[in-house]
Amino acid sequence: MTTINKASNYAHEAVDKATNAATHAAEAFDEKAEKLKKAEKRLIKDYTTYTRDNPITSLGIALAAGFLLSRVLSGR
Repeated sequence: MTTINKASNYAHEAVDKATNAATHAAEAFDEKAEKLKKAEKRLIKDYTTYTRDNPITSLGIALAAGFLLSRVLSGR
């Protein structure tokens, strides 16, 4: 085998390995994204249900969080 053929084979193998790694990474990313979307939908449903069942408590929490956030952001 000539040096050019060997170099070509090594380059081809390297590209194949990089392609396989990128494919696996993309698949893993898609799986994680899908899990996050499902978790987001579940949390929104849970929060909506809690707010609907406990409107006064939810309002109190929102007011307290807004007050604390304004204090932190104002630098006092």
